[in-house]
Amino acid sequence: MKWMLVAAGLLAATAFVPSQAEAGCVSGAVVGGVIGHLAGHHGMAGAAAGCAIGHHRRVMRDRDYGYNRYDRRY
Repeated sequence: MKWMLVAAGLLAATAFVPSQAEAGCVSGAVVGGVIGHLAGHHGMAGAAAGCAIGHHRRVMRDRDYGYNRYDRRY
């Protein structure tokens, strides 16, 4: 039951993310936290790594599409 509350809280937190670069971090942190938890109760380390990877992938995708941080298309 506790994990359902945590999952609902994380899902609600992702709804209020103001920018797309941060959205990459949040979605990566959620996935990394879940995988880290399942791989030996290392949820925080997984969340930190997932945030870094998610942010990096979002920046690379924005760069590939020609967006810059001042001209975001939401």
